[in-house]
Amino acid sequence: MLPPSGGHGEENRPRRGYNRDGRLGARRSRVLDERRNVPTLGGCTGGVPPCVGGVPPCARYTWGARPKQTRRTHTLDTLARSDWRVGEGISGVELGVGRRARRAYGFDEVALVPGAVTISPDDVDIAFRMTGPDGRQLVLPVPLWGSAMDGVVDVDFAIAMGRLGGLAVLNLDGIHTRYEDSAPVVRQIADAGRDEVNQVLKDAYRSPVREDLIVRCIERIKAAGVPCAVSSAPAHAGRRARLVEEAGADVLVVQGTVLTARHESSGYEQLAFDELCGAVSIPIVVGNAVSYGTALELMEQGISGILVGIGPGAACTTRGVLGVGVPQVTATADVAAARDEHEARTGRRVAVITDGGMRIGADVCKAIAAGADGVMVGSPLAGAEESASRGFNWGMATPDPNLPRGTRIHVGVRATLAEIVQGPARVDDGTQNFAGALRSSLGVCGAHDLREFQRVEMVIAPSISSEGKLLQRSQAVGMGT
Repeated sequence: MLPPSGGHGEENRPRRGYNRDGRLGARRSRVLDERRNVPTLGGCTGGVPPCVGGVPPCARYTWGARPKQTRRTHTLDTLARSDWRVGEGISGVELGVGRRARRAYGFDEVALVPGAVTISPDDVDIAFRMTGPDGRQLVLPVPLWGSAMDGVVDVDFAIAMGRLGGLAVLNLDGIHTRYEDSAPVVRQIADAGRDEVNQVLKDAYRSPVREDLIVRCIERIKAAGVPCAVSSAPAHAGRRARLVEEAGADVLVVQGTVLTARHESSGYEQLAFDELCGAVSIPIVVGNAVSYGTALELMEQGISGILVGIGPGAACTTRGVLGVGVPQVTATADVAAARDEHEARTGRRVAVITDGGMRIGADVCKAIAAGADGVMVGSPLAGAEESASRGFNWGMATPDPNLPRGTRIHVGVRATLAEIVQGPARVDDGTQNFAGALRSSLGVCGAHDLREFQRVEMVIAPSISSEGKLLQRSQAVGMGT
């Protein structure tokens, strides 16, 4: 461990659980206890400023009136990027002569430290908040988003999720906007054998997307009185934005494997995110990103939210195919640092949504503690009785005709959607009652809301899931499943 910068007494010794560099990502630059000169858990060395009751299980959400803020844009050049190099000054690990890498962390390698004051779970606020370009605020009682995966989200699922206080994203490039009745197509994919499923997927996605079905799906969701979020590939987002806004959608997600504010291509023109955000009044959420600099540039385009994660999902194979990705705790911390810097400079907060890699309630809690304002999950919801495929899931890049980067997986039907989101849980392995787990974690850590929870102390603890759990693991119960 690095020695403390001052003093040699017991109060100045580094806490156990910190790695050598003492860092999780760019965001964790805060001294965790100002009374003790302990090393920070992580941070950008460029001087990043410090980060800044029960909810009924229903579909209540509000677009609260907010005073309009003057949007100020900052180009990458004016941000003095040389002062904000993430990891500058960190020794890292030597890969070879002249090549080093910094350590990154996933959910199984960290843990949260209880607070000095605890709070009743009934008295904490876990609501998700995101401000749109017109200053109105979208508030969700539960900070849980359903991934835009055809095996999970159809119109009926989106309605059910909204009624539980979350938000499910409908994939506009998927099955449900290509067929009048998508259920038989989804069932065909679920029933296909292992050797034939890739071809079945490619055949299913050959039918064209129909704009009349896009409008019809959005209108059905809105007619149920719940918020509507839809997702589009960047290639189609520009021409669809006005269509989905006029149909009544509340949020447009522009999603690809990796999205950047700057993209070079000799074959087509890049989507201009600043123009897209200025063309509609609904929030634009983009993704995915995993790094500080990329996230900061995207935020400067006027987006309202950003998705974090490359390849962590259970049905995604991007990391195996491309070798690209950053573990989710570090990725979330880095993107959250960009959010805090952007907010400090402009007064506008961009919602950070950790996308994928979460299986149990503890993962959801750690994602938000690392800096997320909300989380997006797919496979945990695919196991709901209400899911589109009833227990199957496949990644959005699975049907790619040239380079599939996903696979179909079987998760099985495990519970109702209500049990997964709001409980009560019928099992003890953390796969149900995500909202209850989050409320309890906030209470134990002494946080009244998610922004306070983003300031809790975290430790590097790779033994957190195995310590003392030998019998659970040998009997495949509880944390051993």
